Amino acid sequence: MTTLYFIGGLAVLIIGAEMLVRGASRLTLGIGISPLVIGLTVVAFGTSAPELAVSIKASLSGQPGIALGNVIGSNIFNVLFILGISALITPLVVAQQLVRLDVPLMILLSLLVLVLGLDGVLGRGEGMLLVLGLVAYVLFLLYQSRSEKPAVVEEYDREFAADGIRSGGIITSLVLVVAGLGLLVIGSRWLVDSAVTAARYLGISDVVIGLTIIAAGTSLPEVVTSIIASLRGERDIAVGNVIGSNLFNVLGVLGVTCLTAPGGLPIPEAVLHFDIPVMIIVAFACLPIFFSGGIISRFEGALLFGYYLAYTLYLILAASHHDALPWFSNIMLYFAIPLSIFTVSIIAVREMYRKHRHGQSPE
Repeated sequence: MTTLYFIGGLAVLIIGAEMLVRGASRLTLGIGISPLVIGLTVVAFGTSAPELAVSIKASLSGQPGIALGNVIGSNIFNVLFILGISALITPLVVAQQLVRLDVPLMILLSLLVLVLGLDGVLGRGEGMLLVLGLVAYVLFLLYQSRSEKPAVVEEYDREFAADGIRSGGIITSLVLVVAGLGLLVIGSRWLVDSAVTAARYLGISDVVIGLTIIAAGTSLPEVVTSIIASLRGERDIAVGNVIGSNLFNVLGVLGVTCLTAPGGLPIPEAVLHFDIPVMIIVAFACLPIFFSGGIISRFEGALLFGYYLAYTLYLILAASHHDALPWFSNIMLYFAIPLSIFTVSIIAVREMYRKHRHGQSPE
């Protein structure tokens, strides 16, 4: 029954998120908001709705470990797994200026989570700061979208202003939004309750469940959106969806969860000293990859995907106190990570040198 509730909760969450995105997209198109802004806000944020619903439910149910692990794990999953898989399908051309501006912001926000959590808890003051940051970010996107390149605007218009989204009146759109929100509430309840039961049965912490199973499950809408976009050649949507969702996870999901959690969100030492630094490293890793000619190659995609497998394996070994954990940690710390940093740096420098020789400025 626990397994059925977990699978059913995931399915209901995904359906609810899809209905919420479609209803909100129709409403915003109807009042004259551009498809570009819808893609960067409503869709990116809507695919993060499962994370929001699950984190709020977990915090109110006295499971702050799931709420915190869900946000951090989802951000790690989005970059390493989703971008990795999408780039393996087809190399992703990162040509949108907004995405390049958002990556430094994602790094700053990741560092901010570490700084705010140094005292061991994220309280309502920190939550209010993050929510206000979300409002400022959305206003910035609305302003910045006015100067976006015509090709990017056309791409988002083709994807989000299709006849399927345009059709339907205000009543239908409102019904979709309300029904989507209702399904998110139901799905999050099933998912959190079954995850807590599984964690107790397996003898592992709520945080590990949140960092792995819950994070991957609630990120399924981002998986579907980015993979479909990469198959269609929608380069900006595949990348923008991931970065936009990560920003919303920190500003929106973590912010609102801190406001709703009684007593705030406690941060375990292991998360503060390992998982949050991993989230920061993953955010930093986007800089050389995104700027190496503005292309995420298949090799770089394989690198990202491989690191997600390594991260998940580490969590499993640590949770089970396996004898292979020290050996595995040393291999990753002293060989795999330095070699990857060196390789990606060489690619970035070579690409910048090539553009300089051709008289081009790096994008």
